[in-house]
Amino acid sequence: MNKLKTFLLLVISCNLTCFAQQKATTNEAFQIVNPDYKLSPYTGMTKQHWKDAAMYLLEGAFSYVHSLDDPMKFPKQEGKSYPVNEAQVSTEKLEGLCRTLFIASPLLKENPELVINNIKVADYYRCQIAKLTDPASASYIEPRSKNGGASQKLVEFGALAVSMLTNPEVLWNPLPQEQKDKLAKTMLSYGDGPTVDSNWKFFNVFVLSFFKEQGYVVNEKLLLEYLQKSLKAYRGNGWYNDSPAYDYYSMWAFQMYGMIWSEYFGKIHYPEIAAQFEQNFSDLKYNYPNLFSKNGEMIMWGRSISYRTGAIIPFPLMGFQNDGNTNYGWMRRISSGVIKQFFTHPDFMKDKVPTLGFYGAFEPAVQVYSCRGSVYWMGKAFLALLVPDNNPFWTAKENNGDWDTKFKKDAVYNKYQGDSNILITDYPNIGASEVRAWCHEKVKNDWQKFRSTENYNRLSYSSAFPWQADGTNGEVAMNYVIKNKENNWEAFRLYTFKKFENEVYYRDVVLETDENIKFSLADIPLANGILRVDKNNSDKVVSMRLGHYALPKLDKEIRVEKRKIKGHEVTIIDNGKYQLAMVSLLGWGKSEVVNTKGLHPESNESSVINLVANTASKDKGLNTYATLMLWKKSGEKWKNKELLPVRSINQTDVGVSIQFNSGKIIRVDFK
Repeated sequence: MNKLKTFLLLVISCNLTCFAQQKATTNEAFQIVNPDYKLSPYTGMTKQHWKDAAMYLLEGAFSYVHSLDDPMKFPKQEGKSYPVNEAQVSTEKLEGLCRTLFIASPLLKENPELVINNIKVADYYRCQIAKLTDPASASYIEPRSKNGGASQKLVEFGALAVSMLTNPEVLWNPLPQEQKDKLAKTMLSYGDGPTVDSNWKFFNVFVLSFFKEQGYVVNEKLLLEYLQKSLKAYRGNGWYNDSPAYDYYSMWAFQMYGMIWSEYFGKIHYPEIAAQFEQNFSDLKYNYPNLFSKNGEMIMWGRSISYRTGAIIPFPLMGFQNDGNTNYGWMRRISSGVIKQFFTHPDFMKDKVPTLGFYGAFEPAVQVYSCRGSVYWMGKAFLALLVPDNNPFWTAKENNGDWDTKFKKDAVYNKYQGDSNILITDYPNIGASEVRAWCHEKVKNDWQKFRSTENYNRLSYSSAFPWQADGTNGEVAMNYVIKNKENNWEAFRLYTFKKFENEVYYRDVVLETDENIKFSLADIPLANGILRVDKNNSDKVVSMRLGHYALPKLDKEIRVEKRKIKGHEVTIIDNGKYQLAMVSLLGWGKSEVVNTKGLHPESNESSVINLVANTASKDKGLNTYATLMLWKKSGEKWKNKELLPVRSINQTDVGVSIQFNSGKIIRVDFK
């Protein structure tokens, strides 16, 4: 009987333990408690809710910390992320420490006594910072060797310097002098050294600036060199070039670093350089907001997608300028909208840690330089909490900015970004934003395997339709794939921008593995979609596929409809949220609806419309392909004139002349 009783107690104990473990890893989405719809009629979020969101992230991270000695180390996500060997673990822990500190530091600045999971947060970070210079600690980071190059450790020490520069009272001042000196020696060994010709220069800048601020002797010549080189990366309209890419990160990272550096160090020590960074920062308010949807959603575009909310940090930092020409209510509406976009999504968290992906885990969007803790780079959004409570960023009433004051129904709005060659397009009918930008990277040269991929090589990127990865059988969304010499489907990626003229965005493209396969491309944004006119300049027969945006399967099957309007085949798919239509106008063969699995960031199952053609060579004269890629919200009916807004399309010696039903004429000139 006693044995049976003991057995039953063990079973009950085991079940309770399992239940407790299950409860501990439950991933509840962020809840906005007591929303304030008077101040924030669209999101309900105030500065207090931003603090709540920061705590939501930080409490998840601290669920892995049970004593001051526990590192910020999280469950590895299956796939290409690191660590892949034991030697990388110390860097993994350094990332977790320095990146979660972006969230913790602004909270500690207001409340140095903050406690999470029975851990005094300030004590924890000071303890962990001390371990970085203790050779006996498993978290020890050795100083850079004399001939050592730039590394991930430089990145994280730059991040640590940002937090210490903005909150020395909690993170630096209480440290014993011996620890300060050891930390200076280690961090300066990285900061006073080589870097990467990209936004990485700022990591050196912050390390050198912080220790100069604290009275240490630093390499000021190198500091000035890296500052000037960073300024030279500016291309106007708020955009910096990230050698060679443009993406969200080349806007928000450069602009955030420049503004934080100026506010907390540059204005005092290098006022002329600070003024240049601030002028560049001022330019972004006329352009960057239009890259977000009406609901304040960001586009899935470029590398480091898992940083997500980091993209909003320029908006609250506008508060430091207190500029009467800035629509702060719109800036906060966008920013809070992006926080809601991710934090309230049921797939955002796993094991109480944000996934590497967009909404949930999504391996095609992951880079090899990321570990699970890398996601807390998104915590830079909470540097916003450094902006005072009475600042207009927090006190202005939310509004929809241009979407309500400038944009009209049944119209489309393009903002060409000048020297960066970026085109931002806003579509009032569905409240979506779209971007076209740089991509010209060969797979064979792309050792990190992200600049040649879907992160950059789509024809365009939309806030409403996140990019879908390519399949091995020719499944493609918002790009061409070509059957190459190896009989594999190969996506276009080597684009060369030509011009933006008369509402037409022109690029040339060549296939990486066969320079004789080349096209001239023309994108014409319309009120409800895109008109593509593309010229095949290849000297051989080409098998090709062109994809529309893809739709994820949501709570019901994706519906397919086929129509024929004035001899043109129309294919429509509808997932209950959006409808996509593809209309072949010129040159194409058949249309297919391709159902896929494991390729879409929102759902395991998705569908995309592909057009298919086996082309003749340019010598045969059948080399121009015109396509309508259209969209609507689900439940809205398509009129024939919406599906076929083009009255006529005629080839000319240099391109195509298109007459619309409205009488408007657009001439595509490939010359």
